Amino acid sequence: MRTLCASTLIGEFFVIGFAGLVAMQTSDLSAGTVWAVSGTAMVLSVLLCGVLTRPGGVQLGWALQLGLIASGLVVPMMFILGVVFAGLWWASVHYGRKVDEAKARFARLTAEAEAAERSA
Repeated sequence: MRTLCASTLIGEFFVIGFAGLVAMQTSDLSAGTVWAVSGTAMVLSVLLCGVLTRPGGVQLGWALQLGLIASGLVVPMMFILGVVFAGLWWASVHYGRKVDEAKARFARLTAEAEAAERSA
């Protein structure tokens, strides 16, 4: 799960940065305000890559997805990109957990087979 989710978060890092550039040109917000919000979200997306497996990591990722969708209030295209990344986040969490379960099952079966081979 960690690899898929981290890939999504790094993609968001770049999208947030580009959205900040667009917001600077098209909104009435000051550059300092835009980069304070965008920069915080960019740093959060990178830091989340490291805490995904800890309690609350996935929930923080969902909070970031909601913030990305809400940024559509400033840059309207972000409504669409936010929904797309929320879908990617869901897929990363859902299918990542399935991959983790399959890996654990494979490791368990391999260990059992090796143990049976040694005892025979």
